[in-house]
Amino acid sequence: MNKSQLVAVLVLGAAISGCGGNDSVVVVDCDEGLQYQNREVGKRVVAPEGLDQLDEFAEMPIPKADPEAAKPLPGKCVDMPPAVG
Repeated sequence: MNKSQLVAVLVLGAAISGCGGNDSVVVVDCDEGLQYQNREVGKRVVAPEGLDQLDEFAEMPIPKADPEAAKPLPGKCVDMPPAVG
């Protein structure tokens, strides 16, 4: 086996080993509440005296989901966001 064949075998081995294993798969339990689902509305920021108040039209309101929207089946993850009511 000459040097070029050895290098080719090593490169091929490295490429194949990079594709192996699936240990880093993250399992998501769609029935478990996620952090963003447990969010609560916080207090509005008030600028100290002497500074301009924040522009309330620059805020991004978080709409409430339609309570009558169809619920996903148990164990199924939602592919689309719920309708906003």
